[in-house]
Order: sequence, then structure tokens, then C-alpha cells
Amino acid sequence: MRQTAGAKARQLRLERMQALVKSSGPALLSRVAELLGVTEMTIRRDLAAGDSTLSCLGGYVLEATFPVAAEKYVLAEELDQHTVRKRLACQRAASFVNDGDMLFIDCGTTMMQFASVLPDEIALTVVCYSMNIANILSKRRNTQLILLGGLFQASSETFYSEEAVQYLGHLGVNKAFISAGGADPVRGVSCSHFHEVAVKQAAIRSASERILVVDESKLGRVRTAFFSPLDVFSKIVVGGEPTPALREQFQGWPLEIAAA
Repeated sequence: MRQTAGAKARQLRLERMQALVKSSGPALLSRVAELLGVTEMTIRRDLAAGDSTLSCLGGYVLEATFPVAAEKYVLAEELDQHTVRKRLACQRAASFVNDGDMLFIDCGTTMMQFASVLPDEIALTVVCYSMNIANILSKRRNTQLILLGGLFQASSETFYSEEAVQYLGHLGVNKAFISAGGADPVRGVSCSHFHEVAVKQAAIRSASERILVVDESKLGRVRTAFFSPLDVFSKIVVGGEPTPALREQFQGWPLEIAAA
């Protein structure tokens, strides 16, 4: 059966996308559309047809089977990991919050700890995209809560939509508290879920000050989804005592060590 001109053009685009992802890894949807000379909607339609090995997730074009099982992150499996060190980091990070601040709070178990240790007596406006963090914040007095919506992602209990990302870009966030699965001086800051990337990046762009909050096990690690260079953060709050090798690796970076 002969292919139509449209079908041939789509097949050619898929082949070029597959070559790009194979050589360079997950690629920004906007960049792929620019390279192929079509709209982002055309790329989405190409990938949605069901016969492609690629998919579009969180504003990225990537292999449909990516990430591999070893890289999968499920919120429930992280709840008991490094809890004490995460809380130390969050208590230190909360000391940088002032009355009247408009905050962005990222997702994950570290940020659940952060939301729970915010000072009760101060008035805040908080933007988040995590259901469990919104639940914690909803019980606070004097807190105006903005929950970004979209498609629910069960693995991280977050919501994602392009409209939410655009809306976040219009907000006057003065402090963004960002979590990560890995932080490396050379390879930057990364997480395990591509659907989180666009939201994290929008928060980083929107905020006047960006503060990274991690436990020491995340230092020197690299996860699947890169979302930022390390130098955008004014503070890197670390729970637990980094090893001498890690301290040397991060020498000159604005580490705030919170140890027991």
C-alpha cells in the first residue's frame, strides 16, 4: 500500500527524532520542533499515533521505555530514606523564610519535611504542585495556598500541565525551594522524573532567589532528568555531614551544612 505524502513526512520526522534521542538523550520538545521546522503540536501528534518508540513527557521527547527500572523513583519507597538528614536540611532552609514571603515549594519527601517545619506564626503565600505538600500546607494558619493543576502523576504525587507551567511564570515568587535526586558541580542538578523538569525550571526562572535543599546522599549523584546548572542557587542546604571527598568536590560552592 502506497504511503501518502503526509505519512512519508511523519515517518521521516520520526526517524530524525529517533536518531536525535539515540545520540543525545531526551530532547526538549520545543527544540525538536524547531529542528524539524514544524509546530510542537505536530510533534505531539506524530508521537501519539502509537507506532513510535518515542513519547512526549514533561516537555521532552524521549524513549517510551525510559527511564530504566533501576532509576525509577516512587514516593512511598523514599519516605524512610535519610529522614533525619532531610529534616536537618529543612529546618535550616526554613530559617531563610520571612514573614510575607511568596514561596515555591518543590515536590518529594524532602519538601514534605520542609512544609511541615515552616514557622507557624508567619504569613506566607505558597505555590506548589504536589498533592501531599498541599495537604500539609492547607492546615497552616495565615497561608495562602496556590496549587498548580494538571494531569496527576502517581509516582511522585504531583500535577503537570503546560498551562500550569505558564501560570507559574507569571507569579512573583521571591524564594524557590528546590529538591533534587542528584547535585553535581559539573553535571548540574537532576531528578528522576521528566514531568517535574518543566515545573522546576519555571520556578527557577520566576524566583528572585533559588535555594536547593538536599540530604548529603544526593551530592555527587546524577539522575536521569537534568533540570538546572548548580550555579543558579544562592544556597545549597545539605542535611548530614558530607564526606571529606565531597567537601573537596564542592569547595567554593555555597553549601549550608546542617549536621546533628
